[in-house]
Amino acid sequence: MKLTLDHIARRITEHRPILLPPDSGIQSAVAFILRETRSGPVGLFIERATRDGDPWSGNVGFPGGRVEHEDGSLRETAERETREEIGLDLSHREHLGRLSDIAGAHLPVRVACFVYLVTGEPPLLLSDEVTEAFWVPIAALTAPERLITAKIQFCERSVTTPAIILPQPDKPLLWGITYRLVCEFLEIVG
Repeated sequence: MKLTLDHIARRITEHRPILLPPDSGIQSAVAFILRETRSGPVGLFIERATRDGDPWSGNVGFPGGRVEHEDGSLRETAERETREEIGLDLSHREHLGRLSDIAGAHLPVRVACFVYLVTGEPPLLLSDEVTEAFWVPIAALTAPERLITAKIQFCERSVTTPAIILPQPDKPLLWGITYRLVCEFLEIVG
């Protein structure tokens, strides 16, 4: 079966995520943004800029970040951070649903992920927090030859972890929280 956006939208809308209670750690929210192309659905990823003191510096992820006091909800955090990081306003885009919350394996962070659908290829305006934004075919995320176990340097230590080699040349590996969110997404949509 070829994966379509209609199928993805139906499965994400029907999904009942597991939500983690807030704790004393960092509360964050991200946006997984999808759109249709001639060759099938694609998802938007960002490469974070390299910055001292940022544990996710240089990593591939979704636009998003830390909850601020003025945010009324985690979804508002994901939308605000997406606007700030890549200049894309999601407040009037189709919100499909939410993935289950993820707790960080190496840092005290909780991440909520909201899934959106956009049409066409929206213009993006990258902030200094983002080196690049790029679209990845959803089908490429499931290709067996792209699924590996890798040694990653994180917070001054070496971590052996599952990862995905992205189809774009010279991109960092997709691993960690974003990898776990992508795996849940792929499991939901079949």
